Amino acid sequence: MTDISPTAQAVLDEAMKFSGPAFESLVRKMLAASLRVVAEQIRMDKPLGSTDADEGVYAAHYAIRTQILITAYELEDSND
Repeated sequence: MTDISPTAQAVLDEAMKFSGPAFESLVRKMLAASLRVVAEQIRMDKPLGSTDADEGVYAAHYAIRTQILITAYELEDSND
C-alpha cells in the first residue's frame, strides 16, 4: 500500500472504527464510491448567473469537488 494524504487517512481511520483490519480493502472501496457520489451531487455544470460572485461559487464548488475526488482516488488506488 502507498502512503495517503492526511485527509484520506482521517476518512479511513473513522470508517475503520466500525470494521476490522480484514475488511480494510472493502472499506476503502466503499469510501471511494461514496465520495464519488458526493462529488457528483455537488457538481455544477456552469455558474448559476453571470456575476463575479456566481463565478466564485462555481470555482469553489469545482475546487471542493476536485479535492473530494482526489481523496476517493487515493483511497482506492492506495489499496493495490
